[in-house]
Amino acid sequence: MTSLKRPTGDAAAKSLRGKPERRIFVLDTNVLMHDPTAIFRFEEHDIYIPMTVLEELDAGKKGLSESARNVRQVSRFLDELMKGAAKKQIDRGLALPTAVPINHGKRSPGGRLFFQTQLLESVLPDSLPGHGADNAILANTLALQRKFSSARVTLVSKDINLRIKAAILGVQAEDYSSDKTIEDADLLASGVQQLPPNFWDKHGKGMESWQQQSRTFYRVRGPLVREWHTNQFVYDPGENGVEAVVRKLEGESAILELTLDYRAERNNVWGVTSRNREQNLALNLLMDPEIDFVTVLGPAGTGKTLLTLAAGLAQTLDHNRFSEIIMTRVTIPLGEDIGFLPGTEEEKMEPWMGALMDNLEVLTQGQPGGTWGRGATNDLLRHRIKIRSMNFMRGRTFLNRFIIIDEAQNLTPKQMKALVTRAGPGTKLVCLGNIAQIDTPYLTETTSGLTYVVNRFHGWAFSGHITLVRGERSRLADYASEVL
Repeated sequence: MTSLKRPTGDAAAKSLRGKPERRIFVLDTNVLMHDPTAIFRFEEHDIYIPMTVLEELDAGKKGLSESARNVRQVSRFLDELMKGAAKKQIDRGLALPTAVPINHGKRSPGGRLFFQTQLLESVLPDSLPGHGADNAILANTLALQRKFSSARVTLVSKDINLRIKAAILGVQAEDYSSDKTIEDADLLASGVQQLPPNFWDKHGKGMESWQQQSRTFYRVRGPLVREWHTNQFVYDPGENGVEAVVRKLEGESAILELTLDYRAERNNVWGVTSRNREQNLALNLLMDPEIDFVTVLGPAGTGKTLLTLAAGLAQTLDHNRFSEIIMTRVTIPLGEDIGFLPGTEEEKMEPWMGALMDNLEVLTQGQPGGTWGRGATNDLLRHRIKIRSMNFMRGRTFLNRFIIIDEAQNLTPKQMKALVTRAGPGTKLVCLGNIAQIDTPYLTETTSGLTYVVNRFHGWAFSGHITLVRGERSRLADYASEVL
């Protein structure tokens, strides 16, 4: 364990002993595996990395998985920090910039990075037997607490069981929260806002209206406009209430455009009509040629995949806006893995695309020609819909494609960035998911890649978001969602 000796000169102001309010964060391996930039996220506070963590990082560096890539990036960061450092400098702690080096940002002074350089005396109680890695990290944290009683020592881990054991032993433990896009998933924008009853009284004075290419626009002014963002939907409650999308914001004035009513059969999209307000607003986003990026959230049975696929088919086959539809998703099984799948890339992905096949069956039910007609239509559609694995997306550029990313809640922010940046000119990308059904380890509602893009694209003029709330699958599915 490192001696953490008292530095001299200017460094004395940052000494662990000389500054009681100073905090020491002991990092668990899974924190660095999850976010390789974690060592730069603790501002002016000090970081301690036990030798057990370095051993686990070394064991996890091989392979092509996301965690292995993160481990290798952590090793590069540590190597860069240790370049030219003598043993005494390492014992005193390596200075940490608060800006991540790869971002070439401003390097304001941060805390210090300490490694375990000496063997610690075990202070674990007899009630915690064994010599596992978690116990070694707990022992290091307890020893640091005893040695630096004036400092506040905190164990940072994404392992809930380790945090529970730490609490039992009297060790302060926290989850790693710097990767959270928002504090609470309930704060995530829904993409739609109900207008108050007195809205038109307060915002209708001097209202302008006009028509352009069969679309109706209004310019409204008032204090509520400051809370809106571009491509947000607003509506009046009631059967015949106004539904509009915010097209432009200028101070306290906003330009609203009335939405197209896809509930009406004459406006059906590949034979599909919306069954509720949110579905209608989703189709407005999906069919809008000016919007390049759409995120659709909602629980099972709300129609996310059906609406998106119908919109993609209509714009690909009817309007010739896109050359083909590309669909992909994360391949995480619900239960036990059934092993390797035979065939080509598309054949391997087919078992994961049951949602696509189910919805294609719905979309071709009304095709003329009976069974033979539906079979011919299915063959045609299969040639225009490509199923792709995300494993081979790196370096690709998709031109004039309608891309659907299903089950996007299981993507990390880094994976989501890699996929969204594949879009070339003329491509529309749609992310579907339910943040209440996350299967990826160490991902939560607040750290999911889907939450990340919803929050980061919030208010961009060429993106839109909607949260579907009403299930339309069947009365059985709706009841099961409520009571199970």
